[in-house]
Amino acid sequence: MRAFHDPVSIRHDPPGFVVSGRPQPSPERPERVGLLLEGLAQMGARVEVPAPVTLAACEGIHTLRYLTFLSTVVERWARLPGASDVPLPNIHALGRPGLPTPGYPASVVGQVGYHLGDGSSPITADTLPSALAAAGCALAAARAVISAERAAYALARPPGHHASADMAAGFCYLNNAALAAQAVVAAGGRPAILDIDVHHGNGTEAIFYDRADVLTVSLHCDPARFYPFFWGYADETGFGAGEGYNLNIPLPRGTQDDAYLDALDHALARVQAFRPSVLVVALGLDTAAEDPFQAMGITQGGFERIGRAIRATGLPFVIVQEGGYPAPTLAGNLAAFLSAAAP
Repeated sequence: MRAFHDPVSIRHDPPGFVVSGRPQPSPERPERVGLLLEGLAQMGARVEVPAPVTLAACEGIHTLRYLTFLSTVVERWARLPGASDVPLPNIHALGRPGLPTPGYPASVVGQVGYHLGDGSSPITADTLPSALAAAGCALAAARAVISAERAAYALARPPGHHASADMAAGFCYLNNAALAAQAVVAAGGRPAILDIDVHHGNGTEAIFYDRADVLTVSLHCDPARFYPFFWGYADETGFGAGEGYNLNIPLPRGTQDDAYLDALDHALARVQAFRPSVLVVALGLDTAAEDPFQAMGITQGGFERIGRAIRATGLPFVIVQEGGYPAPTLAGNLAAFLSAAAP
């Protein structure tokens, strides 16, 4: 299986994130890359550096306004008198039924509140280069599969599935899985996205929610008491032309291998019914029992079973790395999944 990693992705080193109102060290830190590379080494994967991409490559998924914001916000924020070291929102552009659509401010303070959805996505001077490196990995893996490879893996870091068309959130800035799926569409294909991160891929859902040409399916911890809280419920099935093309399968905290694999069977049956030409797997390894989020109990053997189930679909697939945070089992879990999934 071809694997893609860009060393630039390690430069993003977020100062922390907010948990229950308090700043905490971020689990989405550069050492993740070393552990994931160790997992690739365990399975003997050959790692390639993809060609660099620019913001223009992201315009099919993200708005020009948002991409402009990402490319200018650090410099503009630094000019504010007495500003914090990194841009932080002190107001959010919240929409509610019956209220007008939020306007778009010229102020960088207002734009930070418009484009940063939570306290988990600080932006430094190294964030955008790393996010573009991650996007380049996802696009390279997609192009490899479009060009007749049966499977390819993108070590995309920072992750992407919480990033919507115009908002960063949950450690995510550019939506790597969505970019991979859009590349398949652009090549005349029909992609399905299967998100198996412990968190719901709310950004991916939002991007494709009114489209029928991309199926989005997500297995995740029930958002009633888990991030992202406001999205990921079973009654979210799509809108307009996209009605019926989004499937959420929220699972209880502590879900273990057998129950997870039963839910995965349901998810893959919906994928097969869609008759995709390519499956994009948003791979979160944060369902692991040892992951710092401690939300599910998937074992290394469970990841092997998940990989086998995906291979059994017979579909060509692009694997895009999402979550999975520093833990003693992270490298082995990646190796177990990829070894079992590899055609």
